[in-house]
Amino acid sequence: MDYKDMKFKVWHGCDRGLCHKGCGRQDRQLNTFDWLADVPGNNQTTDLVEVQFKNTRKGYYHNVNNLDLKKGDIVAVEANPGHDIGVVTLTGRLVKLQIKKASGIKSPDDIKRVYRLAKDVDMQKYQEAKAREHATMIESRQIAKGLGLKMKIGDVEFQGDGNKAIFYYIADERVDFRQLIKDLAAAFHVRIEMKQIGARQEAGRIGGTGPCGRDLCCATWMKNFSSVSTTAARIQDISPNPTKLAGMCAKLKCCLNYEVDDYMEASRKLPSKEVLLETMDGEYHLFKTDILSGQCTYSTDKNLGANLETISAERAKEIIEMNRRGEKPLSLLEDGKAKPAKKSADLLAGADLSRFDKAKKRKKNNQQRNYNGQQGGRPQRENRRNQRDQQDNSRQQGDNRRQPNENRRPQNSNRRPNNGPRPAQQQREGATPNGRNEGRQPQKTERTQE
Repeated sequence: MDYKDMKFKVWHGCDRGLCHKGCGRQDRQLNTFDWLADVPGNNQTTDLVEVQFKNTRKGYYHNVNNLDLKKGDIVAVEANPGHDIGVVTLTGRLVKLQIKKASGIKSPDDIKRVYRLAKDVDMQKYQEAKAREHATMIESRQIAKGLGLKMKIGDVEFQGDGNKAIFYYIADERVDFRQLIKDLAAAFHVRIEMKQIGARQEAGRIGGTGPCGRDLCCATWMKNFSSVSTTAARIQDISPNPTKLAGMCAKLKCCLNYEVDDYMEASRKLPSKEVLLETMDGEYHLFKTDILSGQCTYSTDKNLGANLETISAERAKEIIEMNRRGEKPLSLLEDGKAKPAKKSADLLAGADLSRFDKAKKRKKNNQQRNYNGQQGGRPQRENRRNQRDQQDNSRQQGDNRRQPNENRRPQNSNRRPNNGPRPAQQQREGATPNGRNEGRQPQKTERTQE
């Protein structure tokens, strides 16, 4: 095919339901996927738009000026007083569904208007107001501490035009902050609004990563927080460890409620813990269960795990029905056969320990045979040499035992000293380097005269 003169066109369609209009143009929290973004006439079905502000705060507004708004556009919306700056996060039919889930809207009159797309002047004021938030939060904490109020100011949000500031605080008890509002208004010269939030809302506003490795649910998609109790952990057979069950907000994890319904439905198919299984081998007590896989582990001891056997829930119910009819199976096995005898766990059972000695003796003989083959006739020559040396030593010791006596035997002047070497031995000492006894030292024997 000739691609030289062909005109190419950039494709902006969707693939498998994923579209750039539904996903992108924002990296904020609580992002909603607009799966109706490419449906023709979606934006004309309603003039409502969803606008998000700092962190997780959202609002819903009427597009009375019929602006061509898309996801990610920065707009100026109506506020009391002045105007605020936010980002469009949703348009079209899905906005109506989002309004039904929102808890802050009580009547249609609470929905305000979208003024315009943000201009450069609006963005400049917005950046100046945002630059004051951190210093304002630090100073407001010092003011609240000076008044002795038991509260924590977690965040401060300025309105887009800088005329209003929202102070988010956490308190376990009711706080009388009338004097605090007066001091804050005198210090910052803006309109003050106090808004109480919980620990979960604070974690959602700050954001973070959970123990699962993903972003926090309260910071990505969760808007309404339902109560979580330890009953959910007990139903799912989770260990009641506070450090494992608590989330980033130091409260029980919201995800404990996600699968409770599935676990409750699956647990109805399992046998009761109070029912015993009677077999020819003995009685079995329910030790533990795997709820999702439907496996039950039984033990012969009620409190300890002894002779554990794992069977399916259907097999357990079958044995229960047999016990009600007065029948007892041979074992808990599926086929009803007797339980096979366990083999000995002793690895040395029936083994001969002397097998190692035989191997060592055979190895030693092989090494000696190899050594003799390498050395040739040298060991035999060494043995003959050692025998001659022993004979010489015995003769020398016999001569030393004789005591000198001039009357009985004349002394021979030519006789060698007692401690001196024999002539043959002297000859061996003076042998050439190639001699047989090269470097051999004469053996001297000393005898004490009695």
